[in-house]
Amino acid sequence: MTVLLLFGLWAPARAITIERVISKGGIEAWLVQDRLVPLISVSFAWRGGAALDPPGKEGLAQLAAGTMDEGAGELDAAAFKRALEDISASVGYSADRDNTRGSMRTLAANREQAFRLLALSLNKARFDGEAVERVRAQLVAALRNDEQRPGAIADTTWWKTAFPDHPYGRRPGGTAQSLAEIQRPDLQRFVGTRLARANLVIGVVGDIAPAELAQRLDDVFGGLAAEPANGDVPDAVPAAGRQLVVKRQIPQSVVEFGEQGLKRDDPDYYAATVMNYILGGGGFSSRLTDEVRDKRGLAYSVYTYLLPMDRTGLVMGGVATQNARVAESLDLIRAEWGRMARDGATEEEIVNAKTYINGSFPLQLDSSKRISDMLVAIQLDRLGIDYIDRRPSLINAVTAEDVRRAARRLLKPESLIVVVVGDPANLTPTP
Repeated sequence: MTVLLLFGLWAPARAITIERVISKGGIEAWLVQDRLVPLISVSFAWRGGAALDPPGKEGLAQLAAGTMDEGAGELDAAAFKRALEDISASVGYSADRDNTRGSMRTLAANREQAFRLLALSLNKARFDGEAVERVRAQLVAALRNDEQRPGAIADTTWWKTAFPDHPYGRRPGGTAQSLAEIQRPDLQRFVGTRLARANLVIGVVGDIAPAELAQRLDDVFGGLAAEPANGDVPDAVPAAGRQLVVKRQIPQSVVEFGEQGLKRDDPDYYAATVMNYILGGGGFSSRLTDEVRDKRGLAYSVYTYLLPMDRTGLVMGGVATQNARVAESLDLIRAEWGRMARDGATEEEIVNAKTYINGSFPLQLDSSKRISDMLVAIQLDRLGIDYIDRRPSLINAVTAEDVRRAARRLLKPESLIVVVVGDPANLTPTP
Protein backbone atom coordinates (compact mmCIF):
# COMPACT_ATOMS: atom_id res chain seq x y z
CA MET A 1 0.00 0.00 0.00
CA THR A 2 1.24 3.51 -0.70
CA VAL A 3 -0.05 7.00 -0.01
CA LEU A 4 0.44 9.91 -2.38
CA LEU A 5 -0.59 13.53 -2.52
CA LEU A 6 -2.31 14.77 -5.68
CA PHE A 7 -2.85 18.42 -6.56
CA GLY A 8 -5.25 19.74 -9.14
CA LEU A 9 -7.75 16.91 -8.83
CA TRP A 10 -9.08 17.86 -5.42
CA ALA A 11 -8.94 21.17 -3.62
CA PRO A 12 -7.41 21.35 -1.19
CA ALA A 13 -4.95 18.57 -1.97
CA ARG A 14 -5.42 15.41 0.07
CA ALA A 15 -3.73 12.10 0.57
CA ILE A 16 -4.73 9.30 -1.77
CA THR A 17 -4.12 5.66 -0.94
CA ILE A 18 -3.21 3.02 -3.50
CA GLU A 19 -4.34 -0.40 -2.32
CA ARG A 20 -3.44 -3.77 -3.73
CA VAL A 21 -6.63 -5.83 -4.13
CA ILE A 22 -6.39 -9.56 -4.83
CA SER A 23 -9.51 -11.58 -5.61
CA LYS A 24 -10.27 -15.10 -4.44
CA GLY A 25 -9.23 -16.26 -7.90
CA GLY A 26 -5.83 -14.58 -7.55
CA ILE A 27 -6.51 -11.62 -9.87
CA GLU A 28 -4.74 -8.47 -8.70
CA ALA A 29 -5.72 -4.83 -9.18
CA TRP A 30 -4.46 -1.56 -7.77
CA LEU A 31 -7.22 0.62 -6.36
CA VAL A 32 -7.51 4.31 -5.53
CA GLN A 33 -10.80 4.44 -3.65
CA ASP A 34 -12.65 7.77 -3.73
CA ARG A 35 -16.15 8.14 -2.29
CA LEU A 36 -16.38 11.84 -3.19
CA VAL A 37 -16.58 11.30 -6.96
CA PRO A 38 -19.53 9.08 -8.07
CA LEU A 39 -17.55 7.44 -10.87
CA ILE A 40 -15.62 4.23 -11.40
CA SER A 41 -12.78 4.06 -13.92
CA VAL A 42 -11.22 0.70 -14.74
CA SER A 43 -8.10 0.48 -16.92
CA PHE A 44 -6.35 -2.77 -17.78
CA ALA A 45 -3.72 -4.12 -20.14
CA TRP A 46 -2.19 -7.37 -21.27
CA ARG A 47 1.51 -7.62 -22.00
CA GLY A 48 1.79 -8.49 -25.67
CA GLY A 49 0.43 -6.42 -28.53
CA ALA A 50 0.67 -6.01 -32.28
CA ALA A 51 4.30 -7.14 -32.40
CA LEU A 52 2.98 -10.67 -31.71
CA ASP A 53 0.67 -10.68 -34.73
CA PRO A 54 1.47 -13.69 -36.94
CA PRO A 55 3.20 -13.01 -40.28
CA GLY A 56 0.64 -12.40 -42.97
CA LYS A 57 -2.00 -11.38 -40.45
CA GLU A 58 -0.53 -8.12 -39.23
CA GLY A 59 -3.26 -5.95 -37.74
CA LEU A 60 -4.85 -8.84 -35.84
CA ALA A 61 -4.48 -7.20 -32.41
CA GLN A 62 -6.01 -3.95 -33.60
CA LEU A 63 -8.86 -5.61 -35.49
CA ALA A 64 -9.67 -7.76 -32.46
CA ALA A 65 -9.53 -4.74 -30.16
CA GLY A 66 -11.78 -2.82 -32.51
CA THR A 67 -14.44 -5.53 -32.58
CA MET A 68 -14.56 -6.80 -29.00
CA ASP A 69 -17.06 -4.08 -28.09
CA GLU A 70 -19.10 -4.57 -31.29
CA GLY A 71 -21.62 -6.91 -29.78
CA ALA A 72 -21.33 -9.54 -27.06
CA GLY A 73 -23.48 -12.29 -25.63
CA GLU A 74 -27.12 -11.74 -26.54
CA LEU A 75 -26.46 -8.16 -27.73
CA ASP A 76 -25.50 -7.35 -31.30
CA ALA A 77 -23.33 -4.29 -32.02
CA ALA A 78 -26.19 -1.78 -32.00
CA ALA A 79 -27.78 -3.23 -28.88
CA PHE A 80 -24.45 -3.33 -27.04
CA LYS A 81 -23.71 0.32 -27.78
CA ARG A 82 -27.26 1.29 -26.88
CA ALA A 83 -26.96 -0.53 -23.55
CA LEU A 84 -23.82 1.48 -22.76
CA GLU A 85 -25.42 4.75 -23.82
CA ASP A 86 -28.47 4.08 -21.66
CA ILE A 87 -26.27 4.07 -18.53
CA SER A 88 -23.75 6.70 -19.73
CA ALA A 89 -20.92 4.17 -19.61
CA SER A 90 -18.08 3.34 -21.97
CA VAL A 91 -16.12 0.18 -22.79
CA GLY A 92 -13.25 0.13 -25.28
CA TYR A 93 -10.11 -1.69 -26.37
CA SER A 94 -6.93 -0.81 -28.26
CA ALA A 95 -3.55 -2.32 -29.12
CA ASP A 96 -0.07 -0.93 -29.69
CA ARG A 97 3.16 -2.74 -30.47
CA ASP A 98 3.78 -3.97 -26.92
CA ASN A 99 0.39 -4.15 -25.19
CA THR A 100 -3.33 -4.75 -25.64
CA ARG A 101 -5.45 -2.39 -23.53
CA GLY A 102 -8.98 -1.95 -22.33
CA SER A 103 -11.05 0.39 -20.21
CA MET A 104 -14.45 0.83 -18.65
CA ARG A 105 -15.90 4.03 -17.19
CA THR A 106 -19.26 4.32 -15.47
CA LEU A 107 -21.32 6.20 -12.95
CA ALA A 108 -21.03 4.36 -9.66
CA ALA A 109 -24.82 4.00 -9.51
CA ASN A 110 -24.75 2.04 -12.80
CA ARG A 111 -21.86 -0.24 -11.89
CA GLU A 112 -23.85 -3.48 -12.04
CA GLN A 113 -24.82 -3.12 -15.67
CA ALA A 114 -21.46 -1.62 -16.65
CA PHE A 115 -19.44 -4.47 -15.19
CA ARG A 116 -21.83 -6.95 -16.82
CA LEU A 117 -21.27 -5.38 -20.24
CA LEU A 118 -17.51 -5.33 -19.69
CA ALA A 119 -17.56 -9.03 -18.78
CA LEU A 120 -19.63 -9.84 -21.87
CA SER A 121 -17.20 -8.02 -24.18
CA LEU A 122 -14.25 -9.92 -22.73
CA ASN A 123 -15.76 -13.38 -22.47
CA LYS A 124 -18.51 -13.49 -25.11
CA ALA A 125 -17.54 -11.14 -27.92
CA ARG A 126 -19.66 -12.04 -30.94
CA PHE A 127 -17.39 -11.03 -33.84
CA ASP A 128 -20.44 -10.85 -36.10
CA GLY A 129 -19.63 -10.65 -39.80
CA GLU A 130 -21.15 -7.21 -40.37
CA ALA A 131 -19.34 -5.67 -37.40
CA VAL A 132 -15.99 -7.24 -38.32
CA GLU A 133 -16.26 -6.03 -41.91
CA ARG A 134 -17.19 -2.53 -40.78
CA VAL A 135 -14.23 -2.26 -38.41
CA ARG A 136 -11.93 -3.84 -41.01
CA ALA A 137 -13.04 -1.18 -43.52
CA GLN A 138 -12.36 1.53 -40.95
CA LEU A 139 -8.82 0.26 -40.39
CA VAL A 140 -8.15 0.04 -44.12
CA ALA A 141 -9.48 3.58 -44.59
CA ALA A 142 -7.18 4.79 -41.80
CA LEU A 143 -4.21 3.11 -43.49
CA ARG A 144 -5.02 4.77 -46.81
CA ASN A 145 -5.40 8.10 -45.08
CA ASP A 146 -1.99 7.62 -43.47
CA GLU A 147 -0.48 7.05 -46.90
CA GLN A 148 -1.34 10.69 -47.70
CA ARG A 149 -0.31 12.32 -44.41
CA PRO A 150 3.35 13.44 -44.29
CA GLY A 151 3.68 12.77 -40.56
CA ALA A 152 2.30 9.24 -40.86
CA ILE A 153 4.51 8.54 -43.89
CA ALA A 154 7.57 9.68 -41.94
CA ASP A 155 6.66 7.52 -38.96
CA THR A 156 5.96 4.37 -41.00
CA THR A 157 9.19 4.84 -42.95
CA TRP A 158 11.22 5.46 -39.79
CA TRP A 159 10.08 2.24 -38.09
CA LYS A 160 10.53 0.17 -41.22
CA THR A 161 14.05 1.54 -41.64
CA ALA A 162 15.02 1.16 -37.98
CA PHE A 163 13.69 -2.41 -37.64
CA PRO A 164 13.64 -3.99 -41.11
CA ASP A 165 13.74 -7.58 -39.80
CA HIS A 166 11.86 -7.18 -36.53
CA PRO A 167 8.12 -7.02 -35.72
CA TYR A 168 8.61 -3.43 -34.51
CA GLY A 169 9.22 -2.47 -38.13
CA ARG A 170 5.70 -3.46 -39.17
CA ARG A 171 2.66 -1.21 -39.00
CA PRO A 172 0.68 -2.13 -35.88
CA GLY A 173 -2.45 -1.76 -37.98
CA GLY A 174 -1.16 -4.10 -40.66
CA THR A 175 -1.86 -3.59 -44.34
CA ALA A 176 -5.00 -3.86 -46.44
CA GLN A 177 -3.78 -7.26 -47.64
CA SER A 178 -2.98 -8.64 -44.17
CA LEU A 179 -6.25 -7.35 -42.69
CA ALA A 180 -8.14 -9.14 -45.44
CA GLU A 181 -6.61 -12.45 -44.32
CA ILE A 182 -7.95 -12.22 -40.77
CA GLN A 183 -11.12 -14.22 -40.18
CA ARG A 184 -13.49 -14.76 -37.25
CA PRO A 185 -11.58 -17.82 -35.87
CA ASP A 186 -8.41 -15.68 -35.74
CA LEU A 187 -10.22 -13.09 -33.62
CA GLN A 188 -11.64 -15.74 -31.32
CA ARG A 189 -8.21 -17.33 -30.98
CA PHE A 190 -6.68 -13.94 -30.16
CA VAL A 191 -9.03 -13.43 -27.22
CA GLY A 192 -8.82 -17.03 -26.09
CA THR A 193 -5.05 -17.40 -26.15
CA ARG A 194 -3.43 -13.97 -25.80
CA LEU A 195 -5.69 -12.27 -23.25
CA ALA A 196 -4.92 -14.26 -20.11
CA ARG A 197 -4.81 -13.67 -16.38
CA ALA A 198 -1.04 -14.10 -16.07
CA ASN A 199 -0.17 -11.19 -18.39
CA LEU A 200 -2.94 -8.88 -17.12
CA VAL A 201 -2.56 -5.71 -15.03
CA ILE A 202 -5.48 -3.62 -13.71
CA GLY A 203 -5.94 -0.15 -12.24
CA VAL A 204 -9.21 1.08 -10.70
CA VAL A 205 -10.20 4.51 -9.40
CA GLY A 206 -13.49 5.60 -7.87
CA ASP A 207 -16.37 4.81 -5.58
CA ILE A 208 -15.90 1.10 -5.02
CA ALA A 209 -14.75 -0.78 -1.92
CA PRO A 210 -11.89 -3.32 -2.04
CA ALA A 211 -14.16 -6.25 -1.13
CA GLU A 212 -16.60 -5.45 -3.91
CA LEU A 213 -13.78 -4.91 -6.41
CA ALA A 214 -12.29 -8.30 -5.54
CA GLN A 215 -15.55 -10.00 -6.50
CA ARG A 216 -15.87 -7.91 -9.66
CA LEU A 217 -12.38 -8.96 -10.73
CA ASP A 218 -13.35 -12.62 -10.67
CA ASP A 219 -16.69 -11.90 -12.38
CA VAL A 220 -15.07 -9.99 -15.25
CA PHE A 221 -11.63 -11.55 -15.71
CA GLY A 222 -11.97 -14.95 -14.04
CA GLY A 223 -13.05 -16.67 -17.26
CA LEU A 224 -9.87 -15.76 -19.14
CA ALA A 225 -7.18 -18.35 -19.80
CA ALA A 226 -4.69 -18.75 -16.96
CA GLU A 227 -1.60 -18.32 -19.17
CA PRO A 228 -1.17 -16.66 -22.58
CA ALA A 229 -0.20 -18.75 -25.58
CA ASN A 230 3.49 -19.16 -26.25
CA GLY A 231 4.90 -16.23 -28.13
CA ASP A 232 7.66 -13.76 -27.59
CA VAL A 233 9.30 -10.86 -29.34
CA PRO A 234 13.12 -10.77 -29.39
CA ASP A 235 15.11 -7.77 -28.24
CA ALA A 236 15.78 -5.26 -30.98
CA VAL A 237 18.55 -2.81 -31.82
CA PRO A 238 17.62 -0.11 -34.34
CA ALA A 239 19.67 0.41 -37.45
CA ALA A 240 21.90 3.47 -37.33
CA GLY A 241 23.11 6.31 -39.50
CA ARG A 242 20.49 6.54 -42.23
CA GLN A 243 18.99 9.58 -43.94
CA LEU A 244 15.98 9.02 -46.18
CA VAL A 245 13.90 11.38 -48.27
CA VAL A 246 10.35 10.49 -49.29
CA LYS A 247 9.52 12.93 -52.07
CA ARG A 248 6.24 14.79 -51.80
CA GLN A 249 5.35 18.08 -53.45
CA ILE A 250 4.47 20.00 -50.32
CA PRO A 251 5.79 23.41 -49.21
CA GLN A 252 7.04 22.21 -45.83
CA SER A 253 8.97 19.04 -45.08
CA VAL A 254 8.12 16.86 -42.08
CA VAL A 255 11.08 15.23 -40.34
CA GLU A 256 11.23 12.34 -37.88
CA PHE A 257 14.55 11.34 -36.33
CA GLY A 258 15.76 8.96 -33.66
CA GLU A 259 18.29 6.44 -32.44
CA GLN A 260 18.78 3.81 -29.75
CA GLY A 261 17.78 4.87 -26.25
CA LEU A 262 17.00 3.15 -22.96
CA LYS A 263 14.50 0.65 -21.65
CA ARG A 264 12.45 1.73 -18.66
CA ASP A 265 14.43 -0.32 -16.13
CA ASP A 266 17.81 1.12 -17.14
CA PRO A 267 19.65 2.80 -14.21
CA ASP A 268 20.31 5.85 -16.40
CA TYR A 269 16.64 6.40 -17.22
CA TYR A 270 16.10 9.30 -14.82
CA ALA A 271 19.30 11.01 -15.91
CA ALA A 272 18.16 10.59 -19.50
CA THR A 273 14.78 12.08 -18.56
CA VAL A 274 16.45 15.25 -17.27
CA MET A 275 18.80 15.33 -20.26
CA ASN A 276 15.92 14.98 -22.71
CA TYR A 277 14.00 17.85 -21.11
CA ILE A 278 16.99 20.13 -21.57
CA LEU A 279 17.73 18.98 -25.12
CA GLY A 280 14.30 19.00 -26.73
CA GLY A 281 11.61 17.71 -24.40
CA GLY A 282 11.12 20.94 -22.50
CA GLY A 283 8.96 22.66 -25.07
CA PHE A 284 9.83 26.33 -25.43
CA SER A 285 12.52 25.94 -22.72
CA SER A 286 14.69 23.44 -24.61
CA ARG A 287 18.01 23.97 -26.36
CA LEU A 288 16.64 22.82 -29.70
CA THR A 289 13.75 25.29 -29.51
CA ASP A 290 16.19 28.06 -28.68
CA GLU A 291 18.48 27.26 -31.62
CA VAL A 292 15.97 26.23 -34.28
CA ARG A 293 12.91 28.34 -33.46
CA ASP A 294 13.88 31.33 -31.33
CA LYS A 295 17.21 32.33 -32.86
CA ARG A 296 16.52 31.46 -36.50
CA GLY A 297 12.78 31.04 -36.96
CA LEU A 298 13.21 27.76 -38.84
CA ALA A 299 10.25 25.95 -37.28
CA TYR A 300 7.36 26.54 -34.95
CA SER A 301 8.12 23.36 -33.02
CA VAL A 302 11.06 21.01 -32.61
CA TYR A 303 11.00 18.32 -29.96
CA THR A 304 12.53 15.13 -28.57
CA TYR A 305 11.23 12.39 -26.30
CA LEU A 306 12.27 9.10 -24.75
CA LEU A 307 10.40 6.01 -25.93
CA PRO A 308 11.12 2.99 -23.71
CA MET A 309 9.63 -0.21 -25.09
CA ASP A 310 9.57 -3.84 -24.04
CA ARG A 311 12.29 -4.93 -26.45
CA THR A 312 14.22 -1.73 -27.11
CA GLY A 313 14.52 1.90 -26.12
CA LEU A 314 14.59 4.95 -28.36
CA VAL A 315 15.40 8.65 -28.30
CA MET A 316 13.04 10.21 -30.82
CA GLY A 317 12.30 13.66 -32.18
CA GLY A 318 10.70 15.68 -34.94
CA VAL A 319 10.54 19.01 -36.72
CA ALA A 320 8.71 20.54 -39.68
CA THR A 321 10.21 23.36 -41.71
CA GLN A 322 10.38 24.94 -45.16
CA ASN A 323 11.93 22.75 -47.83
CA ALA A 324 14.71 25.26 -48.38
CA ARG A 325 15.78 25.13 -44.73
CA VAL A 326 15.50 21.45 -43.84
CA ALA A 327 19.23 20.85 -44.20
CA GLU A 328 20.00 23.85 -41.97
CA SER A 329 17.58 22.64 -39.33
CA LEU A 330 19.08 19.15 -39.33
CA ASP A 331 22.61 20.57 -39.05
CA LEU A 332 21.53 22.50 -35.95
CA ILE A 333 19.81 19.46 -34.43
CA ARG A 334 22.89 17.29 -34.96
CA ALA A 335 25.10 20.04 -33.53
CA GLU A 336 23.01 20.26 -30.35
CA TRP A 337 22.94 16.44 -30.17
CA GLY A 338 26.74 16.48 -30.22
CA ARG A 339 27.12 19.45 -27.85
CA MET A 340 25.00 17.75 -25.18
CA ALA A 341 26.99 14.54 -25.58
CA ARG A 342 30.28 16.44 -25.35
CA ASP A 343 29.57 19.02 -22.64
CA GLY A 344 26.51 17.83 -20.75
CA ALA A 345 24.22 20.40 -19.13
CA THR A 346 24.70 23.32 -16.78
CA GLU A 347 23.64 23.26 -13.15
CA GLU A 348 21.01 25.91 -13.88
CA GLU A 349 19.54 23.84 -16.70
CA ILE A 350 19.43 20.76 -14.49
CA VAL A 351 17.73 22.58 -11.60
CA ASN A 352 15.12 24.07 -13.94
CA ALA A 353 14.50 20.68 -15.56
CA LYS A 354 14.00 18.92 -12.22
CA THR A 355 11.64 21.63 -11.03
CA TYR A 356 9.46 21.33 -14.13
CA ILE A 357 9.51 17.53 -14.32
CA ASN A 358 8.44 17.14 -10.71
CA GLY A 359 6.08 20.10 -10.67
CA SER A 360 4.18 19.10 -13.80
CA PHE A 361 3.74 15.43 -12.92
CA PRO A 362 0.54 15.89 -10.85
CA LEU A 363 -1.08 17.48 -13.92
CA GLN A 364 -0.97 14.04 -15.51
CA LEU A 365 -3.32 12.83 -12.75
CA ASP A 366 -6.20 15.25 -13.22
CA SER A 367 -8.98 12.72 -13.82
CA SER A 368 -9.97 9.27 -12.63
CA LYS A 369 -9.25 7.83 -16.09
CA ARG A 370 -5.73 9.28 -16.15
CA ILE A 371 -5.03 7.95 -12.66
CA SER A 372 -6.26 4.45 -13.52
CA ASP A 373 -4.15 4.55 -16.69
CA MET A 374 -1.14 5.59 -14.61
CA LEU A 375 -1.71 2.67 -12.22
CA VAL A 376 -1.60 0.34 -15.22
CA ALA A 377 1.54 1.98 -16.67
CA ILE A 378 3.39 1.65 -13.36
CA GLN A 379 2.55 -2.04 -13.22
CA LEU A 380 3.51 -2.67 -16.84
CA ASP A 381 6.89 -1.05 -16.18
CA ARG A 382 7.27 -2.93 -12.86
CA LEU A 383 8.08 0.27 -10.98
CA GLY A 384 6.49 -0.70 -7.67
CA ILE A 385 3.34 0.43 -5.90
CA ASP A 386 5.27 3.22 -4.13
CA TYR A 387 6.66 4.65 -7.39
CA ILE A 388 4.71 7.91 -7.30
CA ASP A 389 6.02 8.56 -3.79
CA ARG A 390 9.59 7.80 -4.85
CA ARG A 391 9.56 9.55 -8.22
CA PRO A 392 10.46 13.09 -7.04
CA SER A 393 13.52 11.83 -5.16
CA LEU A 394 14.62 9.77 -8.16
CA ILE A 395 14.53 12.91 -10.32
CA ASN A 396 16.12 15.11 -7.66
CA ALA A 397 19.00 12.66 -7.23
CA VAL A 398 20.17 13.24 -10.83
CA THR A 399 23.51 15.08 -10.94
CA ALA A 400 25.35 16.94 -13.67
CA GLU A 401 27.68 13.97 -14.01
CA ASP A 402 24.69 11.65 -14.42
CA VAL A 403 23.33 13.79 -17.24
CA ARG A 404 26.75 13.93 -18.89
CA ARG A 405 27.14 10.16 -18.66
CA ALA A 406 23.68 9.51 -20.11
CA ALA A 407 24.25 12.01 -22.91
CA ARG A 408 27.60 10.50 -23.89
CA ARG A 409 26.06 7.06 -23.84
CA LEU A 410 22.96 7.90 -25.88
CA LEU A 411 23.48 10.89 -28.15
CA LYS A 412 25.41 10.00 -31.29
CA PRO A 413 24.64 12.36 -34.19
CA GLU A 414 26.13 9.93 -36.67
CA SER A 415 23.73 7.20 -35.53
CA LEU A 416 20.51 9.12 -36.09
CA ILE A 417 17.97 7.70 -38.50
CA VAL A 418 16.43 10.71 -40.23
CA VAL A 419 13.34 10.49 -42.44
CA VAL A 420 12.25 13.57 -44.38
CA VAL A 421 8.92 13.71 -46.19
CA GLY A 422 8.71 16.61 -48.63
CA ASP A 423 10.95 18.21 -51.23
CA PRO A 424 13.98 19.35 -49.22
CA ALA A 425 16.77 21.31 -50.87
CA ASN A 426 20.44 20.34 -50.60
CA LEU A 427 19.78 17.16 -48.65
CA THR A 428 21.48 13.94 -49.70
CA PRO A 429 19.82 10.63 -48.77
CA THR A 430 21.88 7.67 -47.64
CA PRO A 431 22.37 5.35 -50.64
